[in-house]
Amino acid sequence: MSGVGPRSLTTTKLKMGGIVVARPHQPGQSDFRSILPEDIDWKPFPAFPPTARLAVLVGDPAQSGPYVVRVKVPSGVKLMPHKHPEDRIYTVMSGVFYIGLGEKFDGDKVKAYPPGSVVILPGDTAHFHWAKSGEYITQVTAIGPLGLEYFNAEDDPRHHGA
Repeated sequence: MSGVGPRSLTTTKLKMGGIVVARPHQPGQSDFRSILPEDIDWKPFPAFPPTARLAVLVGDPAQSGPYVVRVKVPSGVKLMPHKHPEDRIYTVMSGVFYIGLGEKFDGDKVKAYPPGSVVILPGDTAHFHWAKSGEYITQVTAIGPLGLEYFNAEDDPRHHGA
């Protein structure tokens, strides 16, 4: 089969009697756009320690559908054992991302992932993070809604009174 490309695949589908269906765009995704690093809007996230930040880049993590967020965690901060119901793909943007698996924090069990690393975390996997060697930024790609449940309620910043 020569000349395989988007145009020839469409032609092949039509010749074989297939139906070409246009897929609708996700909300806010019908126009080309870009996000420069200096335009990222970092905000506190109630389920994170107070100094950690989250930025929503694509989609709405609170809704069903794809989303992309970035997470910035300053040096020394730990995200205690928790799980997410959704499968997640982490891409390390900067710093070293330390992640360990399990329902109890164990600094000896974290593994270091340098910038450019991709970490696939299946939904409902108990894990924890640590900015052990300095600030890190990860990009998380997933299908929402985003969920985050700590194993120990005392570790959940949402339960701490203001």
